Amino acid sequence: MSGFNIKMDLSSVNSSSWRAESVVVSLGFSVIFLVGTVGNSLVLAVLFRNGQMNTKTTNLFILNLGVADLCFIVFCVPFQATIYTLDEWVFGPVVCKVVHFIIFLTMYASIFTLTAVSLDRYLAICYPLRSREMRTPKNALSSICLVWALSLVFSGPYLSYYSQMDLVGTVVCIPAWESKPRFIMDVCTFIFGYLIPVLVLSLTYARTIRYLWTSVDPVKDMSESRRARHKVTKMIIIVAALFCLCWLPHHLVILCMWFGRFPLNHTTYILRILSHLVAYTNSCLNPIVYALVSKHFRKGFRKVFSCALRRREVNKVHIIQAVNTVSSVETKSQLNIMNYNQRLSLSELRPLVQSPRQASVLSLVI
Repeated sequence: MSGFNIKMDLSSVNSSSWRAESVVVSLGFSVIFLVGTVGNSLVLAVLFRNGQMNTKTTNLFILNLGVADLCFIVFCVPFQATIYTLDEWVFGPVVCKVVHFIIFLTMYASIFTLTAVSLDRYLAICYPLRSREMRTPKNALSSICLVWALSLVFSGPYLSYYSQMDLVGTVVCIPAWESKPRFIMDVCTFIFGYLIPVLVLSLTYARTIRYLWTSVDPVKDMSESRRARHKVTKMIIIVAALFCLCWLPHHLVILCMWFGRFPLNHTTYILRILSHLVAYTNSCLNPIVYALVSKHFRKGFRKVFSCALRRREVNKVHIIQAVNTVSSVETKSQLNIMNYNQRLSLSELRPLVQSPRQASVLSLVI
């Protein structure tokens, strides 16, 4: 993915411009990290609180997509940001291999999950009765296991594809393979990790949309369950389209490097940064789509926030009660100590009183 550290080959460019771009890139990656972490965590919280994980196959696929996006955001984005902001790789050879392996693992898991969801939506819309026995949570879990198994197979070679090297005294994390194996690997990644899934997505959703517009009159009222299926299908289509659009620039840059003219200069460096930022942005867009399209997710997000606020208020009440209890106990103890001291003073002074006049004077003093 990245790792070419093109900055080393662009010594002719003013260093101040690099610093300015580093700040912009850092801000971009920071926004992606924060929005993606919070958004995908909310999606997972809503799905687990929903209580329909054992009955809704689509929820299982959305959960798997959220897990893949969250893993990508947490384990990849911070390290990838350092490639464009630091002068060298500082995390060691193991992290260099693992980070790029997770990048492609989660990329394959996401696109394969979207492909599985497209088939699930096609069966649910076009064959709602005949597909009930097939569209079960057990089969959905089996599909998810197959998705991760295939992702491991296709991303496994990237454990050796990248390596930490010392180039002219600078430690970098770059591809270590020879040119021909790299070319084959990059082309295979484009074919199996983008082209074929996009073709499957286009075919299934084209047939699904065609069925929706030819078999049912959109003007007529539909049943609630049918309308809900259509909304879910619309949401998944938007998610799939965003994935294809966001990852397209990255694959085009890779193809241009092999089949076209892609010199190492300031312009191509900016294009590479933008292609990565757009691709990484996809991991934080799905929660926004869910919130805009699905009323169930909007309700779920509100419930999660309301529960968090209620828990915070309850904690405040408990703290106030504890403070009041402690203060009342301290007040009572102080009063008891004062009463005890007063009685003690009276008992000590009583033997000294010899006359009624002395007693009256002493009472005024006390």
